[in-house]
Amino acid sequence: MVAGQRNIVANIERLHYYMDRANCAAVVVRSGKNVTYLAGFAYPGTLARHLDFPDSPREVLLVWPRHGEPALITNHYAAPLARRDSWLSRIEVYDDYAESPYTLMADLLRRMGLHQETVGFEKTYLSAARWEEVGHLLPDLRRLDCTEMMAQVRWVKTPGEIRLLKEAADLLDMAYLEVFPTVRVGETERDVHSRIVQSCIRRGAQWAHGILNSHRNTVAYGGEGATVFQPGDIIRNDYVAYVHGYPGHQSRTVVVGTPSAEQQRTYTVMRDIYRQTIEQCRVGVKASAIHAFAEQQFRQHGYADRVSLVGHSVGPWWHQQEPYIVPTCHQELETGMVLALEPHVGYWHLQDLIEITPDGPKLLSDGFNTDAMFVVG
Repeated sequence: MVAGQRNIVANIERLHYYMDRANCAAVVVRSGKNVTYLAGFAYPGTLARHLDFPDSPREVLLVWPRHGEPALITNHYAAPLARRDSWLSRIEVYDDYAESPYTLMADLLRRMGLHQETVGFEKTYLSAARWEEVGHLLPDLRRLDCTEMMAQVRWVKTPGEIRLLKEAADLLDMAYLEVFPTVRVGETERDVHSRIVQSCIRRGAQWAHGILNSHRNTVAYGGEGATVFQPGDIIRNDYVAYVHGYPGHQSRTVVVGTPSAEQQRTYTVMRDIYRQTIEQCRVGVKASAIHAFAEQQFRQHGYADRVSLVGHSVGPWWHQQEPYIVPTCHQELETGMVLALEPHVGYWHLQDLIEITPDGPKLLSDGFNTDAMFVVG
């Protein structure tokens, strides 16, 4: 059914199970998460942005029938990379800016004999205008919103996906271990941030992004700027590095100069809560119960801060995916899930990739020792 340069790592067996359960003859996906997942490669740079914008004039669609050969519908700019790197052999090209990819998609579904069947679409990634266009082009088609179904498919990883996640996690930790020891008093956030991103790219990441701030910078996620590191600063960091579209995603607590006794005590408390929370991540445990455990631990230690996202699944294209470890998510953990666990308050941020196995949580991002704060400068 599918030919290509590399073996398929996506969970196709699980995809077909969910398609059968929904009586779905095909899915048509257009988000970066699902195009990357089912096409087997990730678009970089400018081409990547077109997978994120619902109103893009250069959308990419992927049609995956339950039976038959899947097809990638792409534009002239994006086709060469797909032909080189995708495991799909059927690449259909439309004239971007001049034609609509949905016209080609409708014609393709007719040729497949699926124009009167039930077909799943990522409704959350289609603009209202595109949704209406599909209805006009295929009036006899039964449209199903497959957004949630595709999230459920992606959240149980195959061994191939876990290998990619492990490779990306190792790459990011190597970048940390290269750059953090070079940090000196007087450097800016921007100086250090640029070296981390450069190290990730040099080591083979397709792209990398993240934050790096002094704890004195009260506007986290506001961009790395001219704040100068001083002795005693905690360097909060939260990076993502992608290998074949799959993310390594870790955070390490770093201190500039000799940590104070209070900093050492605080870190020990945070580390222990963090590791105890990881131990809760077992098959059958609900995400909401893990969040409740972490929040209770912080409260018992006197922290009244808001405990937000305790963790989340990871997957292709974007590092935050379902299930989320929050109070309102009651999804039970399954064997094969990979979570980025990050129970923290304030700038005391630790995060690792954890594989859920029948024997308990397994640390994938094991290249950086977090027994103690990392001392630099």
